[in-house]
Amino acid sequence: MPTSSYSVLKPYIAADFKVDLDQEDILNFPIPTSSPAIKANSYYFGHPEWAKNYFENCHRDQLFKSCWEAATGSWDHKIVVDIGCGPGNLYATLGGKPQLLIGVDISYGALSMAQRLGYIPVLADAHQLPFISNFADIVVLNATLHHCDYMDVVLEEAARLVRPGGILITDHDPQLTAWNFQGLGLWLWNFRLWLYRLIKRGGHTSEAEQTWGLATEVHHRPGDGVTPKLYYKILEPLGFNVKVYPHNHTCGAEVLQGNYGESDKKYRFAQFCSGINPNSPEAALSLMCIATRH
Repeated sequence: MPTSSYSVLKPYIAADFKVDLDQEDILNFPIPTSSPAIKANSYYFGHPEWAKNYFENCHRDQLFKSCWEAATGSWDHKIVVDIGCGPGNLYATLGGKPQLLIGVDISYGALSMAQRLGYIPVLADAHQLPFISNFADIVVLNATLHHCDYMDVVLEEAARLVRPGGILITDHDPQLTAWNFQGLGLWLWNFRLWLYRLIKRGGHTSEAEQTWGLATEVHHRPGDGVTPKLYYKILEPLGFNVKVYPHNHTCGAEVLQGNYGESDKKYRFAQFCSGINPNSPEAALSLMCIATRH
């Protein structure tokens, strides 16, 4: 099976997985069971215009970069697996010279974009990754878990890839307690969709874009999201030292010193109306998890 991507990844592909290859050198591992979330993520992040907007506007700012640089250190000479890589936002922001940079996603169109940045693209379901265990220095999931049907399964699969001494990092998944809007807060949450579409806010420039985008975010809604308990429950029994950092996307590297910052006024007001203390760590919009394998 003579393609460059396959030749490079062959030592890391589990023996019981069959791979399809195409002319663009993207490794395609057939998915036995699809779901509405898989279909939505495949379509939305493969849409040329929507994927371009996402790539240019999400996870590309200096605060994001400084936080992730502090969390991961240099990617130089490391084996890195980016699960839910999308069009390649994370590597485009952080840069570096990894020994091997693998991008896993469910969207062929997004993988085509990521490939141009230097990723070796793998189309596969994050619930059942086609790799051997314990080979990666760094495994990352940025804004990924909440797009997946079963967050615990995906987290456990990602952890399986990390070698002893390696690290697993997740970020930008909505914290359940921050988004548990009720009453007036819930009404404002729902009202925002009409307003965003009216002003053509990024990701909401049309009804179709908004509908498909929301369909991808399986666990980003009131009463749903990630919790610190999820990370400790899954990762500690697998031999990881786990640290969880709540944050509001406003602090950069200070997040790792426990500074979770202050969210935008619209979120704080909706939280106040829902009986959530907007100044508490439980009200921080996202959780970052940094887990080191013993």
